[in-house]
Amino acid sequence: MKSKAKIALLATFGLFGVVAVKNKDLPQIIKEDIDTVFERDPAARSIPEVVFCYPGLHAIWFHRVSHFLWEKDFKFTGRLLSHIARFLTGIEIHPGAKIGKGFFIDHGMGVVIGETAEIGNNVSIYQGVTLGGTSLKKVKRHPTVEDGVVVGSGAKVLGAFTIGKNSKIGSGSVVVREVPENSTVVGIPAKVVRREKTKEGVDLEHTKLPDVEGKVVRYLLHRIEELEKEITALREGRDDVLESQRQKGAEELQKIEEYIKSYTLDGISEEKL
Repeated sequence: MKSKAKIALLATFGLFGVVAVKNKDLPQIIKEDIDTVFERDPAARSIPEVVFCYPGLHAIWFHRVSHFLWEKDFKFTGRLLSHIARFLTGIEIHPGAKIGKGFFIDHGMGVVIGETAEIGNNVSIYQGVTLGGTSLKKVKRHPTVEDGVVVGSGAKVLGAFTIGKNSKIGSGSVVVREVPENSTVVGIPAKVVRREKTKEGVDLEHTKLPDVEGKVVRYLLHRIEELEKEITALREGRDDVLESQRQKGAEELQKIEEYIKSYTLDGISEEKL
């Protein structure tokens, strides 16, 4: 291991020791952070590997200390420590952000968490995620992520709104409005495509996402094909085929309309619940 990495890790553990004197719960929190890695990453094989080789864990530990300093009004020191953590881990967490227990950052390169962001318990995020702000005013301007949320790689959550409990943000989505509890959102801007209660415990199955737009396109392509058949029958004067196509077309149009109406820009409709 390179000397700079050793020095950084020793400094981190030293700071933990200082903070632990002031915060008796910190040792238990550290243990829970390590247990979280084993719970959510099947690649984790041993405690030394987790402690020394997981930048997401290092970033969280740096944040525990920098946030403590920030809360004690050592703003510059906390900000400087978070900047060092960003340099060492590739993960930027502002010391003002509030993070609960069981937070897991998988890989983590490029993750950005803003100053007024609030993250609940048992939240998982992947590389390239941004919890960003949309205001120049010194107010709450970053998202609140409630318990049990999973945010897929490359997703951007921008604004001072809430991501409801046990929701999933699809990879590459851009979320700019509030997300209800137990929801799955995808797209740019992200739309709710599923609402259902998740199974108990941590659920990392955030890849099973419905292709709403793809299904609509397939419906429309099929409808175009049927219309071409109807035009051909009309040209040839085949009234029996024409009547059959019209009846079939009316049924298909109704299905398309019902499917499209089941989704709105703000999310899934109440009829779909």
